[in-house]
Amino acid sequence: MKAARSFFQRLRGYYLLFTGGFACFLVALAVLEQEGMPRVWIGYLFMFATIVLYATIGVLSRTSNVLEYYVAGRRVPALFNGMATAADWISAASFISLAGGLYLHGFDGLAYIMGWTGGYCLVALLIAPYLRKFEQYTIPDFLAARYGGEGGGRAVRSLAVAATIVVSFTYVVAQIYAVGLIASRFTGVDFSVGIFLGLASILVCSFLGGMRAITWTQVAQYIIIVIAFLIPAIWLSAKHADNPLPQLAYGQLLPKLGAREAALAADPGERQVRAIFAQRAQAYADQLAGLPASWDAGRLATQHQLARVKQRNASLLEIRGAERALLAYPKNPDEAARLWDEARRWNLARAAPLTPHGQPFPGADREQSDIKRNNFLALALCLMLGTAALPHILMRSYTTSSVHEARVSVFWTLFFILLIYLTIPALAVLVKYDIYSGLVGSDFARLPTWVSYWANVDKLTPLISINDVNHDGIVQLAEIAIDGDVLVLATPEIAGLPYVISGLVAAGGLAAALSTADGLLLAISNALSHDVYYKMVDPGASTQKRVTISKLLLLAVAFIAAYAASQRPGDILSLVGAAFSLAASTLFPALVLGVWWRRANGQGAIAGMLAGFAVCVYYMLHSHPVLGSGAAGQWFHIAPISAGVFGVPAGLLAAAVVSLLTAPPAPRIQAMLAYVRAPERGG
Repeated sequence: MKAARSFFQRLRGYYLLFTGGFACFLVALAVLEQEGMPRVWIGYLFMFATIVLYATIGVLSRTSNVLEYYVAGRRVPALFNGMATAADWISAASFISLAGGLYLHGFDGLAYIMGWTGGYCLVALLIAPYLRKFEQYTIPDFLAARYGGEGGGRAVRSLAVAATIVVSFTYVVAQIYAVGLIASRFTGVDFSVGIFLGLASILVCSFLGGMRAITWTQVAQYIIIVIAFLIPAIWLSAKHADNPLPQLAYGQLLPKLGAREAALAADPGERQVRAIFAQRAQAYADQLAGLPASWDAGRLATQHQLARVKQRNASLLEIRGAERALLAYPKNPDEAARLWDEARRWNLARAAPLTPHGQPFPGADREQSDIKRNNFLALALCLMLGTAALPHILMRSYTTSSVHEARVSVFWTLFFILLIYLTIPALAVLVKYDIYSGLVGSDFARLPTWVSYWANVDKLTPLISINDVNHDGIVQLAEIAIDGDVLVLATPEIAGLPYVISGLVAAGGLAAALSTADGLLLAISNALSHDVYYKMVDPGASTQKRVTISKLLLLAVAFIAAYAASQRPGDILSLVGAAFSLAASTLFPALVLGVWWRRANGQGAIAGMLAGFAVCVYYMLHSHPVLGSGAAGQWFHIAPISAGVFGVPAGLLAAAVVSLLTAPPAPRIQAMLAYVRAPERGG
């Protein structure tokens, strides 16, 4: 006990020193900015300093000890394990995308806050303490022992490993995508180059020291995350509400935002712009109805336009524009149908009336409102159950010194997450009010510099665009198209803060993405090295060989994930949502039944995992607009991101039915379950 207290005090001293040093670093950069240091150098310094910091912790924490590499020696104090788990949890989706999602979707975006936070209650109550008492290394370890024992469980372990890889890989691609976005914005390098620069930082931590290095790095990353997120929110809160506590100013500002929204909804300029978008949507609908003749007529018109421009000796700019229009024209009627339908739906969305931020489940009629409500509840449920089954989060239950510490660790995790999650809705409202009252209604000739800055980060798919649709020289709200992923990163510039705070927010976003990516990559490599190589291929492997294999596999998975992220597979929230539905459908039934239902057996677990995964993937593919039949293929109008709402019942039902139709678990498994469920003595 005395040694544990001494270890805790040393850690507290180290991280207090780190926090003080980071504060001095911020002040020094602020002074240098005032003295005229170029912005690009400030961005470089933030990126370089934080990556070097994480790499230093990784090098100092390097280890080849199996217990240290897989579970950080099972000696991480609850407070610090809570900080590390919070950093592991506050991914790019939470730090970068969640406030943007609330900005764009208003009340509907709260499903993410409720689902992810509620999921941690399930972790604390249903799973984490029992995994800690089991005292192994991975989630497949627990499932294999619970459903098969020492001699069996091979099939269960294989399925659990496959589920861990699929879920974690989908999730980690979103994190590495975010790393590329941040690195390209603040260093000016190409997006793909930014991805691989961030990858180097991830690998230094996880490759050298496994869970030990990742844990101590994630504590430092959480400190940066919370400072980076709170400073802009506090600034905006004081600016608009004369209250430095954004969580309290939030309610005060909502009526002001509502009044501004009502004024914009009645503005003639806004209505004119939305009417223009509606006309464009109708034009695309007419073209779609006239296929294939409309495609042929459009192609001929585009060719004739290029010929006319060349004949009248137009400027080189006009000729290039006509040539680009011809090159961009759909190559065949099928491509035209897809592109024109996308354009029709995009224009229809821009033409839709302004939805008040605080209005729950907005819809043109009761049916549409009910559909939105059902999707809200389905998404919240999927995120809750997915949280309770995420391998990289549950792995952290193994790193504490006791079951009691595991429970306390979940409490601290919730506390540290709530510091961010209670601020996210407030920040969305603060930024929305700032844009609605500052940018909207301003002159196009005097747009703020941050607009052009962010518009040029990704020229293929601009993160923000403002076009004078009705040519009145005034910015209307409907003329602004903003990507949710840009909002938090651009908040300091929107708020008029010094550029050093922009660098700080980028460092926070990078820390959020890197911390989660570290945990996910380690979950994948540990599943492959421990559960596949050591448990199935070479049970006699030395501890040194096991750690080496894990490091090599981690390297391979990291590069595959980086390549996938460089292909821009989708927005961050969509990728993360898919990972949660897959985790909920595949792993949650087996985990919960494994702890709480004695009759559950190996055949039932296999059936449950296969049924849950199959139903979830089928629904995602069948109902996705690009891959399947779109809205026509949806069950009860549930969006594909919430596929877990069908996968989880399918998994639970299959596991229950098959378990009841087959032999009960062996007495030794019943005894193991009784031990895991028994209260811990003296803790």
